[in-house]
Amino acid sequence: MTTIRTICCLGAGYVGGPTMSVIADRCPDIQVHVVDINERRIAAWNDDDLVKLPVYEPGLAEVVGRARGRNLHFSTDVNAAIAMADMVFLSVNTPTKTRGIGAGQASDLRWIELCARQVAEHAQGHTIVVEKSTLPVRTAETVQAILGSNTQGRSFVVLSNPEFLAEGTAIADLEQPDRVLIGGEDAAAREALASVYGRWVPRERILFTNLWSSELSKLTANAYLAQRISSINSIAALCEATGADVNEVARAIGSDSRIGSKFLKSGPGYGGSCFQKDILNLVYLCRHYRLETVARYWESVVEINTWQQERIAQLVVSRLFGTVTGKRLAVLGFAFKANTNDTRETPAIRICQALLEEGARLAIHDPKVDPDTIASDLGCASSDADGGWQFCPEVAAAAAGADALIILTEWDAYASLDWAALAMVMRHPAWLFDARGLADLEAARAAGLKVWRVGLGDPSLVLAA
Repeated sequence: MTTIRTICCLGAGYVGGPTMSVIADRCPDIQVHVVDINERRIAAWNDDDLVKLPVYEPGLAEVVGRARGRNLHFSTDVNAAIAMADMVFLSVNTPTKTRGIGAGQASDLRWIELCARQVAEHAQGHTIVVEKSTLPVRTAETVQAILGSNTQGRSFVVLSNPEFLAEGTAIADLEQPDRVLIGGEDAAAREALASVYGRWVPRERILFTNLWSSELSKLTANAYLAQRISSINSIAALCEATGADVNEVARAIGSDSRIGSKFLKSGPGYGGSCFQKDILNLVYLCRHYRLETVARYWESVVEINTWQQERIAQLVVSRLFGTVTGKRLAVLGFAFKANTNDTRETPAIRICQALLEEGARLAIHDPKVDPDTIASDLGCASSDADGGWQFCPEVAAAAAGADALIILTEWDAYASLDWAALAMVMRHPAWLFDARGLADLEAARAAGLKVWRVGLGDPSLVLAA
């Protein structure tokens, strides 16, 4: 079995940074080098102030603090890190293509190809190359072809080791994973990677498959999770129309051991870097293999998610007398979920953009997302004009003069807001739109707010209809 002394990870993002930090923390005898061509990102990973790490995850700062400078290193010297590594992880971005064949669905693999070529050029001796990025099935063939065409006395083995991290709980997911999946045919290489994880992961949780099963398992896992979210959100709309309560429905069906209770929380739809991209990739692959019915099935999961966000925006406009032009709306939460500063594919983008197009003035609050990120995601700078937005560092400041509060991220702080105090500074009649089912609705009503909660039907409205 190959002894792993030095690891190189190409990519210092949401996956590479936390994953390598935990490996370094748990394996102090292995030198771990995380490299990236983004100088600003690497500088943030090396900042003395651990609060300024480019990725926010509970527990990450403590892990980095223990390992950095000992056996955890962040650098832009990619070639040198590859040359000294026994094992190289490919953890770069694989966004959805925006043009060409498969645009809008297929993964853009240019960064994977560039990394494979860089490894082929600079690796020394025998190198185990590990796919950590979420990739389409049979991508390993491409990586193997590139590496195999440029051996020059060196040797390579390719493994698939997909990540199954949930942002907000990534460190816990890494330290106590449900499973570690290793795909590949080379037994020695598989065992070498297993020996790294085996320092802290029970052996029975390390699963071996072939390369293609491993790659497909990641896409399928995300598709199934997203499917559950779209499914419960479709039922939430039905609950609102019929006077039912989606929380009661979710509790009833989640008590069935065949279904389970996870991912049955209704909300504004899924977000993050993986779900949308991976489902669209799955759709593209199904169409590539002429499985049109299967493709349409998974495509509907994405359609429901988009529809849910558009529905919430339209509902806000409808309840506010059919127009929000010039009205101040306080948006609470911009991250796609709590305990992360990631805004990729966050539901807040589509909902806020729709409200801005209607002429609303948005006052946005989020405890971890910075204003520059919001400006980039919305495609417009902060402005106090109609159809503009402002960032507010405090909830009370966002609520001042607002016609409505809209909860879009399930931050704990939003569950215990002082509704009486907030209602006093709002313009009445004032609304609370709780898209996360988080707020104390009775307290909000007692404070004089009109209330809408996702998935909660109002029998009087149903009868009136």
